[in-house]
Amino acid sequence: MALQNKIDELQKKREQAFQGGGEKAMEKQNAMGKLSARSRILSIVDLDSFQEYDLFVEHEARDFDMAKKVLAGDGVITGTGTVNGMPICIYAQDFTVAGGSLGSMHAKKIVKIMDHALKMRMPLIGINDSGGARIQEGVNSLAGYGEIFFRNTLASGVIPQISVILGPCAGGAVYSPALTDYVFVVDNISKMFITGPEVIKTVLGEEISMEDLGGARVHSEITGNAHFFAYTEVECFEQIKKLLSFIPHNNLEKHRTLEAKLPKPEFKIGEIIPEDPRLPYDVRDVIKSVVDDSDFFEIQERWAGNIVIGYGRINGRTVGFVANQPLVLAGVLDVDSSNKAARFIRYCDAFNIPIVTLVDLPGYLPGVDQEHAGVIRHGAKILYAYSEATVPKISVILRKAYGGGYIAMNSRHLRADFVFAWPSAEIAVMGPEGAANIIFRKEIMEAENPDEMRRIKVKEYTEKFANPYVAASKGYVDSVIAPSETRKVVAHAIEVSGNKFIGGPSKKHGVPPF
Repeated sequence: MALQNKIDELQKKREQAFQGGGEKAMEKQNAMGKLSARSRILSIVDLDSFQEYDLFVEHEARDFDMAKKVLAGDGVITGTGTVNGMPICIYAQDFTVAGGSLGSMHAKKIVKIMDHALKMRMPLIGINDSGGARIQEGVNSLAGYGEIFFRNTLASGVIPQISVILGPCAGGAVYSPALTDYVFVVDNISKMFITGPEVIKTVLGEEISMEDLGGARVHSEITGNAHFFAYTEVECFEQIKKLLSFIPHNNLEKHRTLEAKLPKPEFKIGEIIPEDPRLPYDVRDVIKSVVDDSDFFEIQERWAGNIVIGYGRINGRTVGFVANQPLVLAGVLDVDSSNKAARFIRYCDAFNIPIVTLVDLPGYLPGVDQEHAGVIRHGAKILYAYSEATVPKISVILRKAYGGGYIAMNSRHLRADFVFAWPSAEIAVMGPEGAANIIFRKEIMEAENPDEMRRIKVKEYTEKFANPYVAASKGYVDSVIAPSETRKVVAHAIEVSGNKFIGGPSKKHGVPPF
């Protein structure tokens, strides 16, 4: 009987903790279209798999009447569970409890689950919904953020770190998501900024809404801080589950190989690229014509659209894709696209994911704006990332590969393992028209019909230089292939590269062009 009384007491304490900030606070949360912290966790993990820890942790603040306040779980829920049958660590800040503010014990709970994730080599999912540092706890709150940032850095490249922004994330709090691998945002719910609208109005005298300052669309379309955009929390959770189905759960394992599936028949790879090299096409159709079941999971779809990155499978195995997108700015490399690709390349390399690069670009984007924005430094990031990567690296040149863009997009000279080219590939210092205008300038100007002479010289240059066979004759291209052979050739290249090993010079680490 005594034991039963204690069990009843335990159940009562659990029920009290599960109420979070109380019924009214929960109603307010739901009125904003937001689920409770615990509901969010249960929506992500597999059914009946969540095990919560530190439910009864209490805050340590004593000033400003804080000693009298009871904060359920100190405003954060932590635990472990499974997603797609694989173990993960997860935490969710509870905005109904003191605005989800981060105090000393709140931070210690997060740090504890982060340490567990790193020790057990499990992915970490953090759901951010917080008013920021708990002012009543002063520097202890700042210390808590510092401990979190340190662990984000320590875990980088070891376990996947996923941040989900489902409410405000302001001030120092934004740097933990910025240090993680993937950031998910939801329309009209997610907010990220260093200084809020009130501060901007006070300092600069400018009126700006919270949504315009750092809403979901801002960070998925303008800043590139967010990798996935969703219209609802439920859609966001499905995106998280799909991402975890593609990536390895730590840097020591290769992802599970699933049953191979053929691409869907409606994606006809030989009919995608137009005959006219000046016309655009959607490179995602090329990817979908190659990957299993035509299932391509794109990352940062709304930002830097001139390059496409994401995951697919070939013969059941996860592959990372980097592809120029002719639909946007002719697929050129610029500041944002270089940053986007370089970061993704480094992630794939850290987690043993083969990289397939699809090339079709006229080079780097010219112009004063790009030069002043630092395109030299940012453009060098993609060179550094490809050169440093040691996973299997396969390139397929679909059409244009001009100048520095040819080199940057995983060329043989950056140590691509295999380089293939379609017959439509044009590999040259610059486009045939520009090259002909320079090389044959005198002949064109002195001709009776300059336009006809220019056409003849463009054709002459194309036949001599702007084709895949010149590069193939030098060994820079391993094979010229028909589009229909792409999936088979790439799959074989990945298979034979499975045990690839590269030794480099002894050093602490390189210095990328940050």
